[in-house]
Amino acid sequence: MMDVYDIPAEPLTISEETIKKSRFITLLAHTEGADAARAFVQQIKAEHPTARHHCWAYVAGHPDDSQQLGFSDDGEPSGTAGKPMLAQLMGSRVGEITAVVVRYYGGIMLGTGGLVKAYGGGVQLALKQLVRKQKIPMRRFQLRCDYAQLGDIERLVQRFEGELLKTDFLDVVSLTLALPHAQVAGFTRNLTDVSRGALVLEPVDP
Repeated sequence: MMDVYDIPAEPLTISEETIKKSRFITLLAHTEGADAARAFVQQIKAEHPTARHHCWAYVAGHPDDSQQLGFSDDGEPSGTAGKPMLAQLMGSRVGEITAVVVRYYGGIMLGTGGLVKAYGGGVQLALKQLVRKQKIPMRRFQLRCDYAQLGDIERLVQRFEGELLKTDFLDVVSLTLALPHAQVAGFTRNLTDVSRGALVLEPVDP
């Protein structure tokens, strides 16, 4: 599950349709984690306080992480809004994404099939407009080294496509760095060679 995956490259994509006098506004956003997804939903509710429904779905992590999924019909008949929206998100293979479809009711009932088509179709159209970028899952580590070793470590971080997140110059140099999951083993071997086994990566998170 630690492979590269697509995420939204831009914070918001909007697609709007009028179906039998009801306005459907679809909004997509990059949301990393369920808390961010729920916060985006609340933001849209605040921006559209007079809408009849604010239906939503999210894939808040990796596209294959079933623990990071959520959806709501928000008052529409069960299964007619949130599930078809989530199905479109999962089919897109985009991660860290939330979709909200705002409905301003126009007075004409759409029926179950019409609602599924309106909500799922709105997300499908918006996804076609979505600009994507790739996310490379990273792991964070701490590393302490002597000042004389810093140059070698900086070169290793660059070579293995990592990032130096923080550098504290104390009696020794204390580094916080991030490495792609696929590069951790190679970086560790080279670090051992360069330091002759003196330096050890300490994981910051699992």
